[in-house]
Amino acid sequence: MPPDWLSIIEGILFVSPTPVSLRRFHEILDGLSLSEIRSYLEKLQSAYQERGGGLEVKEVAGGFQIYTRPELSPWIRRFTQRKPTRLSRPSLETLAIIAYNQPISRAEIESIRGVDSQKAIRSLLEKGMVRVMGRKEMAGRPLLYGTTRRFLEHFGLKDLSSLPSPEELAVMGLDGEN
Repeated sequence: MPPDWLSIIEGILFVSPTPVSLRRFHEILDGLSLSEIRSYLEKLQSAYQERGGGLEVKEVAGGFQIYTRPELSPWIRRFTQRKPTRLSRPSLETLAIIAYNQPISRAEIESIRGVDSQKAIRSLLEKGMVRVMGRKEMAGRPLLYGTTRRFLEHFGLKDLSSLPSPEELAVMGLDGEN
């Protein structure tokens, strides 16, 4: 009897605490091509969506992961009693600037925000939302910051191209112009 690849893939996703990449699936699932694995993942996504239950399979941070549907978060949070990562307004502003302009130096961030951002950057580094990507080739060689996989996972983004465009932000009233 041939392996039930769909169940195997679902089981791997279920036990994985982080998104599983196509490459990682390919290493584990001998005999399946990347396109076959993607096809099984798409079937699994459709099955979860059609069922309409409490779970969904999402492509985030370069891989796939099983998530609870966002609208269930109040009940899930009560059950787990785990506090979500909270970001202060300065940290959130700084994170948005980094996400849209990376790699970016602290001086460039402060130029955009108009205030000192050292504390916000330190907080984001501690929370694993940003990382040091290197140094800028200029006098003083300042550190350059960029977002992490944790950032993508936290906001449920597939990759940076999933960020809302400036036009979408303006429509939502989140462009800072109001």
